[in-house]
Order: sequence, then structure tokens, then C-alpha cells
Amino acid sequence: MSKPCIICVAITGSLPKKENNPAVPITVTEQVESTQAAFEAGASIVHAHVRNDDETPSSDPEKFARLKEGLEKHCPGMIIQFSTGGRSGAGKERGGMIALQPDMASLSVGSNNFPTRVYENPPDLVDWLASEMRTHHVKPEIEAFDLSHIHQAAAMNRDGRIPGKLYVQFVMGVKNAMPVDRDVFDYYIKTVERLVPDAEWCAAGIGQHQFTLNDWCISSGGHTRTGLEDNIRLDRDTLAPSNAVLVKRAADLCEKYERPVATWQQAREILGLPLKAA
Repeated sequence: MSKPCIICVAITGSLPKKENNPAVPITVTEQVESTQAAFEAGASIVHAHVRNDDETPSSDPEKFARLKEGLEKHCPGMIIQFSTGGRSGAGKERGGMIALQPDMASLSVGSNNFPTRVYENPPDLVDWLASEMRTHHVKPEIEAFDLSHIHQAAAMNRDGRIPGKLYVQFVMGVKNAMPVDRDVFDYYIKTVERLVPDAEWCAAGIGQHQFTLNDWCISSGGHTRTGLEDNIRLDRDTLAPSNAVLVKRAADLCEKYERPVATWQQAREILGLPLKAA
């Protein structure tokens, strides 16, 4: 395979704290520094959350604005993707940063169970988030926690609520949601290829499953996600020292499977995003 592989780095998330791994970047300055190192290691997308000073999740558009400014300055050309996930806020608060016009934003199109609660994505909120993304020319990344989410994204693509080329991410390994299962993974790919043949796909593995999903994605011709949001360890006994090290591990798999790591220019071309000057 010679198709370039896009590596997304999920730098912070909503859950891991300094007490879990001191390398988790919390402040905007730390996030920019961590992303720059990951960018230099081969990541072409940064998936970003923001935090309050006490490390709790935030949806504060002002924090997102400062983060976007820093990333554009220090990681020129990198695709900036903001999270609209449900741990950071409620209802339309989750989409308050879309008006900042990042390149991309995550979009979960259905609900599912999480470890201790229901991750609620009611249809009216999903439609509102999608409309905000259309208004501000932000490309959604579909976060598929369940097979039904792939079908829903395909339906929204057909009727124009999610226009253009889909980018679908399979999320596997969240407790009480879809486990890491190779047959399911292969069926996800088959379903995307059947319903939306021109779509691109990637996957994220949570915790100890991160490296497994990196391997499956890269060897199967898809793209992949890594980073401290999903996994804070290199192995059971070793904390990951940085986001960049996790990106390097994914890049090494690309070399193993003879796939080039996508540059930011190639990633933008693959996803149909404007080629911004670096």
C-alpha cells in the first residue's frame, strides 16, 4: 500500500489529569507545545479539548480561540479539529466553538452507553451541530461508537445535512460501548465502503487497545488516531512521556506496513480541505 496514512493526535481529552500522567497537557500553552512536538513527529490532525484551571472539562470558546491561535502559529498547516463531545458541556454549549471556524469538529450522530452514564446525542442536537458546521464551513469527523452511527451518518450525507466527503472514525474499547473486536472492525469498514464508497475512515482504540487499533487501521489502508486523550501508557508499567512518542509509535507502524505518513498537505487533499499556506 502506498496510500498516505493520516495520523490524528488527540492531545488532552476530558478525563486524564496530571495525577494520572504528568505529560497530559492542560493549559493552552502546554497544549500548543505538546501538539507542536506531535506535529513534528508526523501528526497532521490535532483533536482538541480545553480544560479549566482545575483540570475539569470546559467548552469555553475563549480558551478554544487562544488554542487555535497558538496552533496556527506553531503548527502551520496542521488540521485543527475541535471536540463537541458531551463531557465538556450540555446541549448547544457543546458547539459554542464552531463559530471559530476550525478546519474540523467531531460529531457524534447517535447516543450510546459510556462507563458510568449515557452519552446523549439526541437527533435535534445532532442536527443543530451539523447545521452550525455547515454554516461555518467546518468539516465534521463522524465519531461512530456503534454500527447505527455509520448508517445515520450515511443518511445525513445523502440528504445534505453532512455535505461532501465523509470522514468516519470508529471508536472502540469504551467500556459499555463497542468492544475491540476484529470481526466488528472489518464489518465497519465493509459498511462504510458499501454505504459511502468515497468516504475516508479511521479508528481510535481506548486505553490498552490504542496500539491494536493503530495496527489494524494502518495495515487495512485506513487512517489512525493516537494520543494521551485515549491512552496514557506505553505498556502496563510505563507511562507515555508525550503525545509525540505515541505519534512516533504510529509512524513506525506506517513504516512497517510500507505506508507513508501523510503530510499536512496530503491530509488536507485526502479530506477535501482547503490547502492553507504554511
